[in-house]
Amino acid sequence: MENTKMLKKNFEFRNILNKGQYYGGHQIEAFIIKEEIEINKLGIAVSKKAGSSVERNKIKRLIKENYRLLEKDVNKGYSLVFLWKKKVQVEEASFERIKNDMMNILRESKMIS
Repeated sequence: MENTKMLKKNFEFRNILNKGQYYGGHQIEAFIIKEEIEINKLGIAVSKKAGSSVERNKIKRLIKENYRLLEKDVNKGYSLVFLWKKKVQVEEASFERIKNDMMNILRESKMIS
């Protein structure tokens, strides 16, 4: 991902979760902040309640890959965190469902022109 930096620090996640605008989908939800930067910052979090580490990492890979494919269309200058909804079963995770949720969230937040 050329124009996106991954968030790693806890305080970075907390800042976006506290100050960001909430957008929800069926399987994922997002907190987004407009910032004065030349790149996007992306964070992905999946609760331990979602399942084992293998299942959580699968969800993270699906979210990251969907974002990677959409990155060229996304406006720059945003920090965003995608969260997996705790009530959604891991077995329901699919590439297409996550893609639809992500597209709807990005359109609603005006990140995609």
